[in-house]
Amino acid sequence: MYPNNMRNSMPGMPNITDYGPDPFVVNIDMVTKQNQNYRTALWTGKYLQATLMSIPAGGDIGLELHPDVDQFIRIEDGIGVIQMGSSKDKLNYQKNVDGQYAIFVPAGTWHNLINMGNRPLKVYTIYAPPHHPSGTVHPTKQAAEEAEGLEHK
Repeated sequence: MYPNNMRNSMPGMPNITDYGPDPFVVNIDMVTKQNQNYRTALWTGKYLQATLMSIPAGGDIGLELHPDVDQFIRIEDGIGVIQMGSSKDKLNYQKNVDGQYAIFVPAGTWHNLINMGNRPLKVYTIYAPPHHPSGTVHPTKQAAEEAEGLEHK
């Protein structure tokens, strides 16, 4: 039997909250496209986390590395380019991506996703294990960078 607080949908969008770790079912395409924040944790469990991202036109996630976290990125809307490699200076894998692509980033791989379109790039990403604190909401990339700086101190 599922807990009484199990949710099947997200009435009242755009107030997205972190629905984990309880069982949860969602129209991922809809909530990803409706998300207006740079990053919003949608579901955080013990071993996995789903976040929504809206990357502005001309923006990117920034070159990053997750030493102990595998990452899955799904493009729901927009166009971009993914760069990956073994070091900051050796991004030897590059591919144009759009709403038909999923990206798999192994732990320890440098990567950056760049929005090449003229509207926000809408993606969701799955981290295993979770990468951000439960309930994370970053309205902008600048807010994300500031928060991550504090988290890593």
